[in-house]
Amino acid sequence: MRSIASTEKVAIIMRGLPGSGKSYWAARFIESQGIEQAVRIKQHGYFSTDDYFVQDGEYRFNAKRLPEYHQRNLARFISALSTSEPVVICDNTNVCHWEYLAYKTAAEGFGYQVRMVLVGDPKSSKHQALCAKRNSHNVPFASIRKMGQMFELD
Repeated sequence: MRSIASTEKVAIIMRGLPGSGKSYWAARFIESQGIEQAVRIKQHGYFSTDDYFVQDGEYRFNAKRLPEYHQRNLARFISALSTSEPVVICDNTNVCHWEYLAYKTAAEGFGYQVRMVLVGDPKSSKHQALCAKRNSHNVPFASIRKMGQMFELD
């Protein structure tokens, strides 16, 4: 992972199944940027819809709130772009192209280099089983398998 130059504007869009290691990859990337930049990214440039499901320190998924939370996450991401944060990260599963298209389009519109980061092989049944074991939100294997089958590769 290379350090981002202070003159660059980079948008990173994470993709992968729950438990694939997207958040782990993002955390390692952020740490690799040096302390000042890492703090800035964590405070102003890291966006995950999962954050909205955390209540009193506990993850509580509610499918009815998913569209609202995705919209709020996108709005915060765009706000960071509009203030020229040097690095912005969307850490969602982004299974289908349409799920990240607004993030990508907004970033390009604000003059950002867009980097798509796919973690793991979502089509692999072995990878799906691993994701089911290690995902932190208790997403069952059947759901992960279905997401893997639907996953749109570039």
